Amino acid sequence: MIVKALRTGLGNLIIFLDFITRPRKMKRSAENQAAVEQAAAGLALYQFRACPFCVRTRRTLHRLNVPVTLKDAKNNPADRQALLEEGGKIKVPCLRIEEEGKVTWLYESKVIGAYLEDRFATA
Repeated sequence: MIVKALRTGLGNLIIFLDFITRPRKMKRSAENQAAVEQAAAGLALYQFRACPFCVRTRRTLHRLNVPVTLKDAKNNPADRQALLEEGGKIKVPCLRIEEEGKVTWLYESKVIGAYLEDRFATA
């Protein structure tokens, strides 16, 4: 019980610190932002709200101004099951990338961050 309370408290602290220190969004022209939004339509992030690695990934998405569907793999049984069946394991963060009919699952916040930087930092 104490461990759960500590975990909940730390999770809320992480979320609060993220909120007050969130980076500014990248500015783009309307055309470029529309292109980014279209490219991001095939992306979904499976995550836990208070996971520090998920927060790190969401900060990268926010900074790069990339709108991505967020899937709650902790509290939503359907999202959790999809992550397990399609992704192969319940591990977050996990970025589901659907392009040209092909689905790729990226794990690890550093790998996801590098992918997002490569794909969207210069857009």
